[in-house]
Amino acid sequence: MTLVGSALFLLPAAVSLCYGEYSTALTFIIVGAGLAVLSLPMTIVRPKSKEMYTKGSLAIVAMLWIVFPLAGAMPFYISGEIPHFVDALFESVSGFTTTGSTILADVESLSHGMLFWRSFTHWIGGMGILVFALAVFPSSKDSMYLMRAECPGPQVGKFVPKGKNTAMYLYSIYGVLTVLTIILLCAGGMPFFDSVCHAMGTAGTGGFGIKNAGVAYYNSAYIDGVITVMMILFGVNFNIFYFMLIRRFKDVFKNLELRVYLIILAVSTLLIGANIYPIYKSVGESLRYAVFQVASIMTTTGFATADFNLWPSFSQMILVLLMFVGACAGSTGGGFKVQRLIIVFKNTAKYFKKLLHPKSVNLVTSEDKAMDTDTVHGVHCYLGICLFLMLSSTLLVSVDNQDFATSFTAVAACFNNIGPGISGVGPMENFSFFSDFTKCVLSLDMLLGRLECLPMMILFVPAVWKKKF
Repeated sequence: MTLVGSALFLLPAAVSLCYGEYSTALTFIIVGAGLAVLSLPMTIVRPKSKEMYTKGSLAIVAMLWIVFPLAGAMPFYISGEIPHFVDALFESVSGFTTTGSTILADVESLSHGMLFWRSFTHWIGGMGILVFALAVFPSSKDSMYLMRAECPGPQVGKFVPKGKNTAMYLYSIYGVLTVLTIILLCAGGMPFFDSVCHAMGTAGTGGFGIKNAGVAYYNSAYIDGVITVMMILFGVNFNIFYFMLIRRFKDVFKNLELRVYLIILAVSTLLIGANIYPIYKSVGESLRYAVFQVASIMTTTGFATADFNLWPSFSQMILVLLMFVGACAGSTGGGFKVQRLIIVFKNTAKYFKKLLHPKSVNLVTSEDKAMDTDTVHGVHCYLGICLFLMLSSTLLVSVDNQDFATSFTAVAACFNNIGPGISGVGPMENFSFFSDFTKCVLSLDMLLGRLECLPMMILFVPAVWKKKF
């Protein structure tokens, strides 16, 4: 799978050559070749047993998600475009985890190859490095273990019996929607290169921009609308798209997570639109900026068309809450996930019903099916772990002596893979002022959030490193 990673560097190298950036192209080729050489021993030495277990798959996913960001940081560092290694690593981790937080004050100073690489890491990381590898290479009977370990969300469904086929379907849908985004952006007058970069950032719900002013640079209601709609679509469970392809429309309409997701988007847009109306003095303008920002934050994309640091506190508070809600399970978005939120509310309602009627039998259901107790308990356990890790990270980040809003939302934005936060890490700011220690903490938060904690945490369990899993 690291061989797949080495091949990925050829694409930004080709882009660099197209723009006459020969030294940048050479950098990508050197890094790709180096990763290929380092991966050769793993292709030669074969394990005696090829059986895959849950712990083993989790460990593999975690280690690969450490290796790839490290490799992804090298082009930034070797080329000198990000001369400080910790900064280069932060940028790479932010790219692959589709966070979109950046240490760059002047994005436009980067070469075309590096700008493409930043956005390309979003596209690969959005669906998942391993899912991409499974779509390309022959499948093993244990491929679903790897997909379950990497894919976000409380439930990982598979469309077809084989994990490879599932991965191919996922990337087919992913690719078609990405190409559609490129076409629509080009139709709105955005240059082709810009369209490709923004489409990859939208598809992966990453949010790396290629202009210092972000999407606001284009000042186009059409472009804002296209990106808004596509962000919302990429925040939907990909099972929904598959059901639509095979004409199972009944499953689409009865999907509770989708309905709740759209309701939260609509209500949040209306509330913020009404709250910021005095700023823009126009219903259309207020709703335009409100829906874009709501979609961007809830889907954890992180694009910005307005400086919401200047918005009223009520609007900012809604955006902070949306950071924690996140997108749908099985999408490219991050956050706690709407599906988990539904389970928490249903289980809470069940608890109160039990208090009122002790002898009643109350089940937590999903799509008219009773959920097993382990899944429900797992959701609450995950919530507890998230809160503990976020509070711990906030404590560590506070060593930099920034204001509370900056420290807390920096952690929230990184852990939930959002991108921008509030105050010092707002949409028009960056993360460059943090110390190296804080950047390392936030980088770890991004990885923990992207893999939903367990794969990274399991590396510290001694039993994982025994011969048998």
